Amino acid sequence: MRVRHPFRVREIAAQAGLSEATVDRVLHGRDGVRPSTARQVERAIADLQRQADQLQLGGRTWVLDVVVQAPLRFSVEVRTALEAELPGLRPAVVRARFHLLQGAGPAPVLAALRKAAGARSDGVVLKAPQHPGVVGAVAALKAAGVPVVTLVTDLPGSPRTAYVGPDNRGAGRTAAHLVDQWLGPAAARARAPAVLVVRSSGADLGEDERAAGFAEVLGSRRVLEVRDDETRAHAVVEDLRTTLHEGDGGGVRAVYAMYAGAGGVTAVLDTLVQHGHEPLAVVVHDLAAEHLALLRSGRVSVVLHHDLRTHLRRAARVLLQSRGGLPGPVRSWAAPVQVVTRFNVPLR
Repeated sequence: MRVRHPFRVREIAAQAGLSEATVDRVLHGRDGVRPSTARQVERAIADLQRQADQLQLGGRTWVLDVVVQAPLRFSVEVRTALEAELPGLRPAVVRARFHLLQGAGPAPVLAALRKAAGARSDGVVLKAPQHPGVVGAVAALKAAGVPVVTLVTDLPGSPRTAYVGPDNRGAGRTAAHLVDQWLGPAAARARAPAVLVVRSSGADLGEDERAAGFAEVLGSRRVLEVRDDETRAHAVVEDLRTTLHEGDGGGVRAVYAMYAGAGGVTAVLDTLVQHGHEPLAVVVHDLAAEHLALLRSGRVSVVLHHDLRTHLRRAARVLLQSRGGLPGPVRSWAAPVQVVTRFNVPLR
């Protein structure tokens, strides 16, 4: 049986440290070759292929567009994380163009995706809300030969190449399990303490998945929900005050903040204290500076952490793999979250 390869016998022989005649016998499947010798030739071919891939990667510059519609806090973390990972992609030379967008409407996202399509992009990392226009723009990018990897939140119905980010449903289940353990058995009375859930004001599949997982595990506990806004710092405080005023007075004993916009978790906790509520458990997402300070001060119980650097490194590799710039399968990657307390904060 012949071994397929793009290399000359002389190259393989030099790499394997064997004679050309021996290599020729292995490649053509002739008798009289020891299995160990055949494996030696196979390793030599694999080594030559890796070296050829490295030469190919080093021979051009790959340009990726990063389109993120999110609070500026998160967008800056994405840029910082990817810039830290780009040197690790060598010998590939990868440059990133960042489109860090605020607001909830699809118009800036669509403009950024059109710009990427017309600017010879080698791939797009996309964090955007669900919208038919965005799905259509991803389809247009695919038709133009530009792969798209969705980051942190997926885009169902779109022909994206892969999803990279946390297992959002698993994150919601984890949050509910922690809250359940801290609060103990659920009270049966009508004025039972509530669990406050903080969400964004837009449409986001990742949050929907977190909310679904949270509801699966939390069971029959009373839940209050408020919305934070990316652009209005007082939106979450106003919504929370209204929600507390209209509630049945059972109190808020736990908080699950799956999103922190312009208001942030600090504003939520301060407002609760002002209204006489002292949560026993506070679970938040992301090791942002605000959350890290709250964690160390004891106001936040745990942070559900997903390592953006790892996600962005994988996203970049997937885009290069989809363009033939790196070997390996092109596939999605949904990672479990890490439960971080003030005693096990990862090095950054």
